[in-house]
Amino acid sequence: MKFFQTLSILFLLIFTSCNGQPSSAFEEVAPKDFAEKIKTTDNAQILDVRTPEEFASEHLDNAKNVDWNGEDFDKKAATYDKSKPVFVYCLSGGRSKKAASKLKELGFETVYELEGGILKWKSEGLSKPTTEQIGMTRLEFNKLLDTDKKVLVDFYAEWCGPCKKMEPYLLKMQKEMANEVTIIRIDVDQNKTLATQLEIDQLPIVVLYQNKEVKWKNVGYISEQDLKKQL
Repeated sequence: MKFFQTLSILFLLIFTSCNGQPSSAFEEVAPKDFAEKIKTTDNAQILDVRTPEEFASEHLDNAKNVDWNGEDFDKKAATYDKSKPVFVYCLSGGRSKKAASKLKELGFETVYELEGGILKWKSEGLSKPTTEQIGMTRLEFNKLLDTDKKVLVDFYAEWCGPCKKMEPYLLKMQKEMANEVTIIRIDVDQNKTLATQLEIDQLPIVVLYQNKEVKWKNVGYISEQDLKKQL
């Protein structure tokens, strides 16, 4: 008898989970699929959750700026239709994932988050072509590699949490290891053209060059101890 009671309760829980509240998960979508979903959605709601400065420099067509780090994110998000799909993106995916989760909490039924952010969007050739050079040129970058020493390049952004965590020891290593390796830090927001050309679509990224060739590369946070092992 107890067995059948337990079985009934289990069945009820399964039935409730399948037919009760909608899923709280958002959908992470690859750039080309993200573009196709926008194209096939009438009056698509597209939210750029970067800073106003980032948004002003470039953004997806018809996107609206709702800064994830702003004080009124929830209030601005509430002005959009929760019953219709909403498309969310940032530079590389960190902020947009947090924003997408929040939108689901706020009751948005369908939330699509751009995998890899606008960096990956651009690396896959989805941005409109432009002749404007933003920041360092490829020639200038190549000149930095023209040395007999190893060159470690740190690609970062001011808003990137892991980048900030790595910054203190990288600055320390710049001085302490100057005779062994040249450490260069490149802000991708200030050097958008170069970041696109080098296909920097995630942050942070550190790349070790020797004789102008890539010898090692790390995507994401790495500790000082582990980094020094590579040098």
